[in-house]
Amino acid sequence: MDKPVFFIATAKAYESRQFYETLLGLHCLSEDAFALVFKLGDTTLRIQKVKSIPDINYTVLGWEVANIQQRVQELSANGVNFAKFPQLSQSEMGIWSSPSGALVAWFEDPDGNTLSLTQH
Repeated sequence: MDKPVFFIATAKAYESRQFYETLLGLHCLSEDAFALVFKLGDTTLRIQKVKSIPDINYTVLGWEVANIQQRVQELSANGVNFAKFPQLSQSEMGIWSSPSGALVAWFEDPDGNTLSLTQH
């Protein structure tokens, strides 16, 4: 139980692979009829192929980053769109300063899974 494996789902395998591999820069280790598997740090992200994705309104996967502004700029230049929420006071780039002082930005993958970047 020392090495977690992360799971999310896709109903759009081709678009999902392009997004995670091309836009986010993750290395695809394998793809078969059941899943896409990406290297994620010292572990893996297994994106299960499913027929449909339920509507989920919370973050399912996130990354801790050293410089959130730089990462948002880089990902935005690659075509990633960052979410803006009317109930949050976010910067022009979509970065929110949480009460703890952490900076957070959210974006979605092709299936609408909410992903995030956080700088502590």
